[in-house]
Amino acid sequence: MQCFSFIKTMMTLFNMIIFLCGAALLAVGIWVSVDGPSFLKIFGPLSSSAMQFVNVGYFLIAAGALLFALGFLGCYGAQSENKCALMMFFFILLLIFIAEIAAAVVALVYTTMAEQFLALLVVPTIKKDYGYQNDFTQVWNSTMEGLKCCGFNNYTDFEGSRYLEENGVIPPFCCVNPLNSTEEEPCTLERAHNMSVQGCFKQLLHGIRTNAITVGGVAAGIGGLELAAMIVSMYLYCNLK
Repeated sequence: MQCFSFIKTMMTLFNMIIFLCGAALLAVGIWVSVDGPSFLKIFGPLSSSAMQFVNVGYFLIAAGALLFALGFLGCYGAQSENKCALMMFFFILLLIFIAEIAAAVVALVYTTMAEQFLALLVVPTIKKDYGYQNDFTQVWNSTMEGLKCCGFNNYTDFEGSRYLEENGVIPPFCCVNPLNSTEEEPCTLERAHNMSVQGCFKQLLHGIRTNAITVGGVAAGIGGLELAAMIVSMYLYCNLK
């Protein structure tokens, strides 16, 4: 009985943390969606990450809402000893765990396919919105500056873009001299071709591979916590009357 009470308390505390993290992510996601420029001014150097290839605000809102709901179900199920809530908590975590494994397999085995798929989504948006959609432009400028990269694939992503047609140049990040790390302007397609600045997706992959042990450790830690939470929720479920 004491063991059951202890596990119940730990389950409640664990899910309270998840609940609060979800609320925080939800708040940040709404902030980014409503006022992206001020967010980038504060976190600009830290914002060069994978999430910059998607709409950051909506991603955070979705992740925050999921954690918020998950934390609520876990807390409510443990405290009220509600079997239905505990079972829902278990199945949601199980689906997330399976999705993470599937994503890891796809990332390892189908990296090239994933790159092609993302390119089909991102490159047309760069051609259309870069320089004209403020939040999108600031996110990409921050990414290119932080990762020392150009476009998604490389400078060719700006060929035929609105930005090039109306300004006659492409972003200066595409014309960084590798010898002295200075931007050479005006940044034309010819000059960018000679500089051979890597695309942001390749730079991102390089950063992940360089820190593979850290990334793997974090992923294993998250997976371990999810498994522990599923085991605990099933233990409580099976021991409830």
